[in-house]
Amino acid sequence: MIKEILFADTHNYHGKVDHRFIDLATQFSRLQDARSHQGGAALVVYFQGQKVVDIFTGKKSQEQDWQSDTLAMCYSTGKGILATLAHILVSEGLLDYDQPIAHYWPEFSQNGKANITLRHVLSHQSGLFDIRNTIETATEMLDWSHMLELMAAATPRFAAGQSLAYQPLTYGWLVGGVIEKAAKQPLSWLMQRYLVQPLGLDGAYFGVPASELDRVARLLEKPKKSSAPKPQVKKTDQPRKVSLSEKLLELSGQSPQDFQDAMIPKGMRNFSFYSDAGLQAVIPAANGVFTADSLAKVYAMLANQGQWNGQQLIRPEVFKQLSTVQSKARDRVMPIPMHWRLGYHRILTMGKRSPHGFGHMGFNGSGAWCDPDRELSFAYIHNFNVTSATGDYRLWGLSQETLRCTDSILKGWKGWF
Repeated sequence: MIKEILFADTHNYHGKVDHRFIDLATQFSRLQDARSHQGGAALVVYFQGQKVVDIFTGKKSQEQDWQSDTLAMCYSTGKGILATLAHILVSEGLLDYDQPIAHYWPEFSQNGKANITLRHVLSHQSGLFDIRNTIETATEMLDWSHMLELMAAATPRFAAGQSLAYQPLTYGWLVGGVIEKAAKQPLSWLMQRYLVQPLGLDGAYFGVPASELDRVARLLEKPKKSSAPKPQVKKTDQPRKVSLSEKLLELSGQSPQDFQDAMIPKGMRNFSFYSDAGLQAVIPAANGVFTADSLAKVYAMLANQGQWNGQQLIRPEVFKQLSTVQSKARDRVMPIPMHWRLGYHRILTMGKRSPHGFGHMGFNGSGAWCDPDRELSFAYIHNFNVTSATGDYRLWGLSQETLRCTDSILKGWKGWF
């Protein structure tokens, strides 16, 4: 791994780079070079309102190379975009953070949820994190209306505001559902009206239209190993062995059961987020599909405190609320403290600090964030077959180098911390 990075091609990418960020482009190339036959990636950075990095590399599919307008499935990175839409609707007066969700969505008041607010959901304090015991099989997630009904009928695992538990999947139907009920319009229409059109985005979807499927990067199949028959192993009724990660969770004081209930629906073997059905479904917590530029531009608007091209998309008082840390405690699901804001977490790096920065990463190591102090935004997407609850090391490293290059401009030295 280290050898591959050290001896990598330092210009294995296409696109444009401001010379002040050339070290970032070099690092991007080093991290992708040895695996460019396994997939592709894109990186976009905005600084002081201008795009300074827009590069891409590798394979979009087995037959096609990655292009400047390639879309990628970004898992939870989309949560930050859904949250941003909610904040715009709060600014428009259509939603209120502290109004009970049941005010907009009466059916939601069932089973002790009458007092749950949008603030509780955005900051992962609703108690509604359990997907595993809410649906019988993962394919149910393809049906938006069905999932909204299940959310309305769900019972929280703890009283609102009494604890913290990241909502890996339920978040999308909770936030998306209240947005639709309050604005009385479909989520896709609201995305177009309040985000895509004002920012001029070319590719930002919760539910990819059939006409856009060809633009989406897919997982590349791994080369098949020897076809020699495998020895038959006699199945027994012995319980499954506890994995190392589950043991570490327990040692850290967390419950592996909470993690599993939040993250892993039953029947995932019959479901793929990368299938046409998975891409076209509306599962906003997990299957947002974006170009790197769309993600970076949304966060560039946030880096500018809700303004873009003379438009005030988010009012100053709303921006102050959305960017305020709600809790620094570790929640029941994530293995490290996330410092949850309203729909975003802290920027994870290899040392550089960004106390007022925020964003969201995805389960595949994609991620997007902004730093209002540095007037900076960042987005990294890919289609490599990797998963991680706290972001791929490449995301951490690229975030670190982005901040270092920016500090070189602003302070005259890069520094590591």
